[in-house]
Amino acid sequence: MGSLKRAILVVLDGVGAGANPDAAAYGDEGASSLEHCAQAVGGLELPNLGRAGLGNITPILGTPPRADADGSWGRMSEQGAGKDSTTGHWEIAGLILRQPFPTYPHGFPPELIARFEAAIGRKVLGNKPASGTEIIKELGEEHLRTGYPIVYTSADSVFQIAAHQDVIPLEELYRLCQIARSLLVGEHAVGRVIARPFTGTPGHFVRTEHRRDFSLPPTGPTLLDHLQARGYAVIGLGKIEDLFAGRGLTASEHTETNRAGMEAALRWLERDFTGLLFVNLVEFDQLWGHRRDSHGYAQALREVDRWFGVVRQRLQPGDALFFTGDHGVDPTYRGTDHTREQVPLLAYGPAVRPGLDLGVRSTFADVGQTIAQAFGVEPLAAGTSFAQELGLL
Repeated sequence: MGSLKRAILVVLDGVGAGANPDAAAYGDEGASSLEHCAQAVGGLELPNLGRAGLGNITPILGTPPRADADGSWGRMSEQGAGKDSTTGHWEIAGLILRQPFPTYPHGFPPELIARFEAAIGRKVLGNKPASGTEIIKELGEEHLRTGYPIVYTSADSVFQIAAHQDVIPLEELYRLCQIARSLLVGEHAVGRVIARPFTGTPGHFVRTEHRRDFSLPPTGPTLLDHLQARGYAVIGLGKIEDLFAGRGLTASEHTETNRAGMEAALRWLERDFTGLLFVNLVEFDQLWGHRRDSHGYAQALREVDRWFGVVRQRLQPGDALFFTGDHGVDPTYRGTDHTREQVPLLAYGPAVRPGLDLGVRSTFADVGQTIAQAFGVEPLAAGTSFAQELGLL
């Protein structure tokens, strides 16, 4: 091991840095989450991230490039077959998905739904692709009347179950998701089953923050497994536990908002550990990107920027902080789905050599491989390390 004691890997869920080279194949040519969000709100000032080099990665109106950046920066292209959180996070951790997870543009097969209904002892509503906010508007009242859960999907490989918390309590909703997860195997092995609880009255339904994801376990070893096997701490905050099905973690906190995730990260930074603090901040995707709300997306970025200002003061010798994304969800783009984008790469901290342009990396796995090499664990199956360039060896 070189100079690295703690790696803090922060995934800004749904924050992209320009179209991936194969974006056209996904119908996402021209997507650019950060750039277009800043334009849409008339400029986005992110002074702390900007000082580290964020404006050197992609054009951000209000956060210009800096020749004197005190971090190092680059962009990473996605190799995996997909543009969802599971595919993105697995690739960051060195596991590239070669075959896409199955998707259901016409809803799930009737025989699969019939098996699910038999297993849960009740009918379901929906069974079609839909926006989560729209489908509860459409079917919420019938759900209240019948008690039947609402099943829907999206352009991603997801089986989503929406239910009013007064009709199907959270623990029961999570149980229904676990039943679905057990049925969704083989050709129907979707990336994630997602619990989508809501509250309110007809015309005023509101989704709550108690979403829970039930992912497939990773199909091969990841950075988390390699670190855990060598006795390092591997702490997951936010939906990290969900995305890796709990594997490779020594501790986790299932924070449900950006604020809770950022506060938990500050608490962990006060503690003495050696290893990886892996943080997912979900609101860019979950609250703002899908709804194409540029102002909400921009405000979430400002809040992360303020938090980073505090983190800068808390980092200790031997710390390296990496910011990246897992896919795009351009808040100005047509439709409501994720966008196939490159993601930002920002490296900062006492252990990190500043002022380096790390270029355009060919896979998200490069950041995972860098952390693996810096900690001296077994190399990942994919990725090219830049630990040497950053002075981490």
